Amino acid sequence: MVPPVGAQSDVTLDQLERAANRWARTLATRGAHLGALVGLAIPNSVEFVLAALACWKIGAVPVPMRWDLPPWERTRLLEVLRAAIVVDEDNKDALVADAAAQSDATLPETVSPMQNGICSSGSTGLPKIILNTRPAEWTSSLSEPFAAHWAPVPRPQTILVPGPMYHTNGFNPLLYLLGGDRLVVLEKFSAVAVLDAIERHRVTHFTATPTMLGRIADVPGAAERDLSSVEWVMQGAAAMPPDLLHRWFELLSPERIIMAYGMTENLGLATLRGDEWLQRPGSVGRGFRETEIRILDEHAVPVPAGDIGEIYLRAPMNDTYRYLGGAPPAVPTADGFRSAGDLGRLDQDGYLYIADRRTDMIVSGGANVFPAEVENALIAHPGIVDVVVLGLKDPEWGRRVHAVVQVGGSESDVSAEDVVDYAKGRLARYKVPKTVEFVDEIPRTEATKVNRSAMIAARGG
Repeated sequence: MVPPVGAQSDVTLDQLERAANRWARTLATRGAHLGALVGLAIPNSVEFVLAALACWKIGAVPVPMRWDLPPWERTRLLEVLRAAIVVDEDNKDALVADAAAQSDATLPETVSPMQNGICSSGSTGLPKIILNTRPAEWTSSLSEPFAAHWAPVPRPQTILVPGPMYHTNGFNPLLYLLGGDRLVVLEKFSAVAVLDAIERHRVTHFTATPTMLGRIADVPGAAERDLSSVEWVMQGAAAMPPDLLHRWFELLSPERIIMAYGMTENLGLATLRGDEWLQRPGSVGRGFRETEIRILDEHAVPVPAGDIGEIYLRAPMNDTYRYLGGAPPAVPTADGFRSAGDLGRLDQDGYLYIADRRTDMIVSGGANVFPAEVENALIAHPGIVDVVVLGLKDPEWGRRVHAVVQVGGSESDVSAEDVVDYAKGRLARYKVPKTVEFVDEIPRTEATKVNRSAMIAARGG
């Protein structure tokens, strides 16, 4: 593993093993025990990795948390978590010092009853912790590369972790570390740092959101950087705008880009590779690793191929989660299919196309508008660097389509009329934003997510 690129210090697996033993003993003296939840509220760092590994060594359950939450939100989350100990900036130095004085001898083998927890506010804005209830026992299947479904993947991989490890895409690489792969961990996402790390460490794989991939592609001279070591890139967390996807096909190749649709709850997976996407533009793939997909209407009746409905998944792993925080689990159908509330359609060959989350859908003048579709259309404008589409209360339309736009680059002189005209050329009339707002920067988390409910509330609901 390599700590933040700026630190330029390597840590070997043997060093990690011995240091994690010390941390495990330290956490145990602070109350962490078999099955206890341990909050990890520090940025990406060697200490974060050591604390997570230490939890598994003593049978505790690591729960990564955002370290930059405002006090009121942190308090709400901690009330739900009820952690035995929270590793944060206030106690990290003391824990480091205490661990240094502990023995690094091998600990008795212990298996935690749960792998980890991931914090989420979901669509409600209320604290929610998604616990992965599979026992924390490593098997080779946990670190099998997705890309191996299509072609052999050289091992060990050198995996870049560009985003925060409190997100599932940032935390899961620890399972690959246990399988012998090498991690290159960025303390904080930076598009330039990603390109530097790929060249310096000969990165072979990384997972990123569309926002991250857009910022990387926008770095001046990105096409001239040496990306030859990259065997494959996984894109997840949101739909990939087609124009951006084509840019990455040019930077790498369609065969080296994999798109995935899934959720932290492990209800199931759909994937496809870029060359498949070219045959079915807009798809996120077919069921992966024994996942079955159905599209049902509001009465739980299957809809015809091509019709939009709610996406239901069934997979071997979809009984392996539970919530802390009062949120009810997804109610299964009689034969075990579950939904996370997303809308989409299947084609005749079983390829899935995502429309949007039901909770994000805008009903404007009686018509359904999916924000993701409008955002994907607008982000292709050369003067727009980021955009979020919201449904705001409106006396005429019920909800009007409102675009929050961040402009930049050489074509940053963009007006509201330009945005609307551009949308008219790419969308049906009823989907075109009725109002446009310009901001200096879209408020996104370290994981590049937006809180739509908070943005809507700030604009009057």
